[in-house]
Amino acid sequence: MMRKKSVSASKASLVLFLCQMISALEVPLDSKLLEELSQPPTITQQSPKDYIVDPRENIVIQCEAKGKPPPSFSWTRNGTHFDIDKDAQVTMKPNSGTLVINIMNGGKAEAYEGVYQCTARNERGAAISNNIVIRPSRSPLWTKEKLEPNQVREGDSLVLHCRPPVGLPPPIIFWMDNAFQRLPQSERVSQGLNGDLYFSNVQPEDTREDYICYARFNHTQTIQQKQPISVKVFSTKPVTERQPVLLTPTGSTSTKVELRGNVLLLECIAAGLPTPVIRWIKEGGELPANRTFFENFKKTLKIIDVSEADSGNYKCIARNILGSAHHVISVTVKAAPYWITAPRNLVLSPGEDGTLICRANGNPKPNISWLANGVPIAIAPEDPSRKVDGDTIIFSHVQERSSAVYQCNASNEYGYLLANAFVNVLAEPPRILTSANKLYQVISDSPALLDCAYFGSPKPEIEWFKGVKGSILRGNEYIFHDNGTLEIPVAQKDSTGTYTCVARNELGKIQNEVQLEVKDPTMIIKQPEYKVVQRYGQVSFECIIKHDSTLLPTVIWLKDNDELPDDERFLVGKDNLTIMNVTDRDDGTYTCIVNTTLDSVSASAVLTVVAAPPTPAIIYARPNPPFDLELTGQLERSVELSWIPGDENNSPITNFVIEYEDGLHEPGVWHYQTEVPGTQTTVQLKLSPYVNYSFRVIAVNEIGRSQPSEPSEQYLTKSASPDENPSNVQGIGSEPDNLVITWESLKGFQSNGPGLQYKVSWRQKDVDDEWTSVIVANVSKYIVSGTPTFVPYEIKVQALNDLGYAPEPSEVIGHSGEDLPMVAPGNVQVHVVNSTLAKVHWDPVPLKTVRGHLQGYKVYYWKVQSLSRRSRRHVEKKILTFRGNKTFGMLPGLEPYSSYKLNVRVVNGKGEGPASPDKVFKTPEGVPSSPSFLKITNPTLDSLTLEWGSPTHPNGVLTSYILKFQPINNTHELGPLVEIRIPANESSLILKNLNYSTRYKFYFNAQTSVGSGSQITEEAVTIMDEAGILRPAVGAGKVQPLYPRIRNVTTAAAETYANISWEYEGPDHANFYVEYGVAGSKEDWKKEIVNGSRSFFVLKGLTPGTAYKVRVGAEGLSGFRSSEDVFETGPAMASRQVDIATQGWFIGLMCAVALLILILLIVCFIRRNKGGKYPVKEKEDAHADPEIQPMKEDDGTFGEYSDAEDHKPLKKGSRTPSDRTVKKEDSDDSLVDYGEGVNGQFNEDGSFIGQYSGKKEKEPAEGNESSEAPSPVNAMNSFV
Repeated sequence: MMRKKSVSASKASLVLFLCQMISALEVPLDSKLLEELSQPPTITQQSPKDYIVDPRENIVIQCEAKGKPPPSFSWTRNGTHFDIDKDAQVTMKPNSGTLVINIMNGGKAEAYEGVYQCTARNERGAAISNNIVIRPSRSPLWTKEKLEPNQVREGDSLVLHCRPPVGLPPPIIFWMDNAFQRLPQSERVSQGLNGDLYFSNVQPEDTREDYICYARFNHTQTIQQKQPISVKVFSTKPVTERQPVLLTPTGSTSTKVELRGNVLLLECIAAGLPTPVIRWIKEGGELPANRTFFENFKKTLKIIDVSEADSGNYKCIARNILGSAHHVISVTVKAAPYWITAPRNLVLSPGEDGTLICRANGNPKPNISWLANGVPIAIAPEDPSRKVDGDTIIFSHVQERSSAVYQCNASNEYGYLLANAFVNVLAEPPRILTSANKLYQVISDSPALLDCAYFGSPKPEIEWFKGVKGSILRGNEYIFHDNGTLEIPVAQKDSTGTYTCVARNELGKIQNEVQLEVKDPTMIIKQPEYKVVQRYGQVSFECIIKHDSTLLPTVIWLKDNDELPDDERFLVGKDNLTIMNVTDRDDGTYTCIVNTTLDSVSASAVLTVVAAPPTPAIIYARPNPPFDLELTGQLERSVELSWIPGDENNSPITNFVIEYEDGLHEPGVWHYQTEVPGTQTTVQLKLSPYVNYSFRVIAVNEIGRSQPSEPSEQYLTKSASPDENPSNVQGIGSEPDNLVITWESLKGFQSNGPGLQYKVSWRQKDVDDEWTSVIVANVSKYIVSGTPTFVPYEIKVQALNDLGYAPEPSEVIGHSGEDLPMVAPGNVQVHVVNSTLAKVHWDPVPLKTVRGHLQGYKVYYWKVQSLSRRSRRHVEKKILTFRGNKTFGMLPGLEPYSSYKLNVRVVNGKGEGPASPDKVFKTPEGVPSSPSFLKITNPTLDSLTLEWGSPTHPNGVLTSYILKFQPINNTHELGPLVEIRIPANESSLILKNLNYSTRYKFYFNAQTSVGSGSQITEEAVTIMDEAGILRPAVGAGKVQPLYPRIRNVTTAAAETYANISWEYEGPDHANFYVEYGVAGSKEDWKKEIVNGSRSFFVLKGLTPGTAYKVRVGAEGLSGFRSSEDVFETGPAMASRQVDIATQGWFIGLMCAVALLILILLIVCFIRRNKGGKYPVKEKEDAHADPEIQPMKEDDGTFGEYSDAEDHKPLKKGSRTPSDRTVKKEDSDDSLVDYGEGVNGQFNEDGSFIGQYSGKKEKEPAEGNESSEAPSPVNAMNSFV
């Protein structure tokens, strides 16, 4: 079978599903391939969200994107299209979306303040940038103020206020004197976070007239100076000491909110004499280690990178010798949205599945919304392969038209995140990216990896062949990687050859050939050897190699893993290294490294440099082996060994090691016997009986160990009875009627003689019995049968051989086999502690009936039925084991209001005894679980329908349901809480008299007599008011889709046709159709498409005098139609009819009308020649475009101004009073804020122009420009 690095077959189905839903095609980073493949736009560079610019320099707003084909770029400003061609000061860089606003040639930065957004678009989709808020920096002058001199008594506190001008960004504050020297600060005098200068107590040296506060505006590189402040300290004797009083913050408590990841700064500055010392603590916790710093003489607590865990109460304590003062700052850490899982690009094949996942967190929890190609997904063109499920978009069976760029927006009141992720559906035939005829070279017996990088969509299948006409490669000798690579784990010489990779999918097939050459390994056949050389001598290391003839080796020599010294004494030959005139510095390890293009080998040797002797030179080496070994004084248990030392080679022998061989039991194996000092040449050795000894001696000096000496003569010691008995004797029964005796046998030389056997003895304990014995050999176990059940035995095992017995062995206690216990525990009692816990008691069984080692008791318990449902279910028994001789136990995890049974059994080593009689007990009622579901349906203007399911675990008799609900406004504030009690037998409720277009939060739980269970929460919104527009969703920053409906379908029928009209409320640009048929007929409905978005249609070709049924629907809204209406065509008229055009009265009427029209035209012509003027409103009425919808008088809303090329609905302030003015309180982001006054009006593209309010200007303003730039604050906190 083919081996692949993949999951096992048993998990294939699960992995296949996950792969289809999660993974997608990976496009290799091949530059040529990337140039050929189509790809939706990707934003690669953009300016920061909050972009503060220097008003004296050109404004550059970056927007770079990539895609295939290259994307085009467009911009919006303050939510509307920004036409850069109409502004000579604005240019866009070529092949880029970056805007350059020319300020240095007459432009004003304030005129371009606003919120900008870039869109990069190609045929595959559209990517959008963040909202980029452009604000010019400001460094205003200090307001003039009259500063009175400060006269302060010595020891009093003093605060010098700075009050710097409000700049953008805020300035950096510091205090200096007239000489531009910083004023010294200390524990007594310091600057606060607000820039004020605080004196805990003033001293006479504080008197001066040049306390000057400076504000440095870094963005514009300017410094503003406040007028000097004069301080005069007058002395009074004696100076009164004062206990601490906090100058800032005031009061005993305060609050502070900081965002996650920011720096938290808390400040306490105190007055007092002596100067107070500040200390900080966190109530109920510790200050975070490694992130806490103290600044400004410990008056400022600084915590970096704060998180939600840093929330809490922080106390500052100011103390001096007279007392203390403290202040508690309650810190709450909120969080702007941050990514948990940002959406990632998907590259899919047609018909594949995939998912985009967008998960973010924050405090409060951010709202997740999706856009497709920059358009809210709710109003984007439908894609049947796409399904939105909260933070996930699921794609099923995608097609090429499914390619798009999706935007995920996560926002809360503290900010937003925006991520672009494209779905690119590609249908591409296979391509092999690996070069043709690529040559791979490897060393024999090493892995070979043959690449076949490929791409195709759908993902191609890869097959490998060897040779031109070879068969497909299979078998355990190959590994096939998912990226197409063929791995030969152990390449041999016969692996050399041509390998063909074939890639195929449903769109085509392609193949590529690569070559593999397997080389012989490089080897060092003669390695460098250990050398000892005299100082000033010469030494040579050999390194002879063997290598493949086609490889060119290089040899490198290293000393102590570093390069050889740059010294002419080191001579590197073809296969050796020679060192001339050796010095002490040459001592070390020398390594020969042989490298080829495919492998590397190395070998090392140590060079030891010794002092050069007088004549002759001393050579230091390991000693020669001892010789002439002799055994004397042979006794039964000892012998004397002597020897003659070999030459010590100028390094004294430090010790001798004696080893022995047992030729009788372990021939050829040498064992350590003992060692003696190097000055000793004889040793008395202790021996064991019945061992055939041989000895050898090894000499040791500082250089190393000698070779072993020749073995001594053999000496066979006499046999004797054993000296010791077997160890680890045990007696354990395997059956109720036996006793199994086991032991560890003696080793060979422990036998002390031939004929080793064991005498096994046993007798029943505490019974006046004789020992029963048996002698066995060559075993370590004996089974005694016919024993009583579980009785103690005394056991002993004694060794013996042909010469006698070992010493008397010690006795051990064992037991015969166990049997199951005989009786069940009695007097079982149950005490119910609460609804989920019970305590069970029992009497212990007599030990004699246990018939084994008592291991404990097992309690079996199971639920019989729930008392609330009275329905039995599958019995699932639970078991609790209580070790030892315990007589009680606790049963946790019971279900409330249920009937249980239990029994108790005793347990020994054999198993469980009989069960006690079943004991029945009942648990009392508890609180129920949450209702199984809560659904809110059928929203109307003032009502909602609630449906719910009973709790999965009622845990008692339900007495009622409790419903609480409260409205939620646009700022997340909760309204008054209303509580309703509902009978337990109800499962639905209609809430009436609610406010229209209002979000409500519901809390729902069930009750028993014990109390309320956990609650389930839901939110729902009543539908729109009659204007047909929903309020914006909380935190969404955009308008929700309109609730669609078609109503008031009316018909006006004639003989053969009928006029059908209707009223529609819902999304703009709906495409309608009319379906009709004969009333009462079972024929299929006939369908007529309405041209455009008209709300009327004429049905033609009807049969006179026939009843018809009709209904109206909207394309794209599945199953969305009006209710049916029935009408009847008129009866057929007689063929003889009077032609009205020939009647005299009709001809006279037409002549009168023509004369009247002629008179009106003459009057209008005369008035126009007189130069009369009329207001713009009359201009609009006189030259009204039929596409322009005027102000609706009935509901006070603006119509949609449009022209043939630009359809832009007004996104804010759509509800206005009938006098066409804009009220500020109608919207958080009022249009008045962007205009030139309350009476500012709109032109057709949504901007303000003065003409409509009576102002005369040379040119109309473009976009949303006005005399004051719009506020960008809201754009920073939510994305529209």
